[in-house]
Amino acid sequence: MSRTERLLDLLQILRRHRAPVSGATLAAELDVSIRTLYRDIATLQGQGAEIDGEPGLGYVLKPGFMLPPLMFSIDELEALVIGMQWARRQDDDRRLSQAAANTLSKIAAVLPDELRRELDAGTLYVPNRRNLPVQVDSSLLRDAIRKEIKLRIGYRDDAGRETERIIWPFVIGFFEQHKVVGAWCELREDYRHFRLDRIASAAATGERAPRRRHAMLKEWREKMDLERARWQREAAARN
Repeated sequence: MSRTERLLDLLQILRRHRAPVSGATLAAELDVSIRTLYRDIATLQGQGAEIDGEPGLGYVLKPGFMLPPLMFSIDELEALVIGMQWARRQDDDRRLSQAAANTLSKIAAVLPDELRRELDAGTLYVPNRRNLPVQVDSSLLRDAIRKEIKLRIGYRDDAGRETERIIWPFVIGFFEQHKVVGAWCELREDYRHFRLDRIASAAATGERAPRRRHAMLKEWREKMDLERARWQREAAARN
């Protein structure tokens, strides 16, 4: 690995950590000596990277520092292509689909010739999948999540009965055949998952959700982990 590549890897590692990370941890991940790590930190700081910290306390990269846009490895580029191809096929969310197409165009426009040829080769293909039809615009749900506002939805159950719900959405899950929005449901006073193909109508209320989406997401994940552990114990007991 060249020194330039190592410096870029060091920046990437620092970007992954929001809390200070020790020099020993950074050196181990880069497979360099602690002395080399300290020199690399000093080099990056001299080039404008806002890295706070010192030996013995750890280091953290301040938010806002951006890596050069062209520094993609082949694997990273292929991961981007797969993700953007998949996003382009989301027929129920035109904004997301168009954003994916725009992203691929922007990436292609600034890539070096070698990487652009890899992108144009088309060796990765994400096929169209027939998802269940969705009546609502998924961008409305994404906007509500970002703005942390409540939604009023008409929701159909398995039997086709429709109820009106006020929900506080915080996450959208993408599965093979359908999508779900995770939300706090005021009617059930608990977390619920709503399949998008069963949402007959959706409208923003303009009212902010009482809780932040990050807090709800954390609590929801903890609840899912507990339920998953319970299912595993029950399955093990049956076997």
